[in-house]
Amino acid sequence: MKIIRHIGSLAFVLGLFTAVFVGMPWYVMVADDPVVPWWLRIAVFCLLGGILVVLLSVALEQRKIKTSGEGALPTGSDRTVLLLNSTALPGREITEILGLVQGHTVFAIWLGKDLSAIVKLILGGELTEYTEMMGRARTVATNRMIARAAEKEADAIINVRYMTTSVVGSAAELLAYGTAVKLSE
Repeated sequence: MKIIRHIGSLAFVLGLFTAVFVGMPWYVMVADDPVVPWWLRIAVFCLLGGILVVLLSVALEQRKIKTSGEGALPTGSDRTVLLLNSTALPGREITEILGLVQGHTVFAIWLGKDLSAIVKLILGGELTEYTEMMGRARTVATNRMIARAAEKEADAIINVRYMTTSVVGSAAELLAYGTAVKLSE
């Protein structure tokens, strides 16, 4: 699916650059002749077709992710990994430090929700679209971090921290990290 998306992206970029940097100057120079040359038609079809291919491939990929349950906690282990934002657990002693574990994701919302959030930004109120997006991103990143700790057979993750950053537009990166440890009984 990624290859199809890359082909669509390449067609879009080539079509866009040809239409903008070649087609526009050509049209300005020969504006009295309404006939559109074949190469400019192909560029416009590449531009529009590229967008369509990318949108379809992303939609199919999203559908596959929703049906496969991506982001769920791994069920292969009966162990429960404790999460702490402190460095110690009262009544238990850290017997072994297994190292840093992290979970990472980048989330975005679709344009329709982005537009409704812009309206709320103007009128005021909670931007629930972004609140839900960040909640889902936090869950996915946390689950990935827990999976890494379970691979190391950790009992707990101490000093858990979250970090977010804006990637592009309304997309946000979320990183969950902490130290995987083994605890005394």
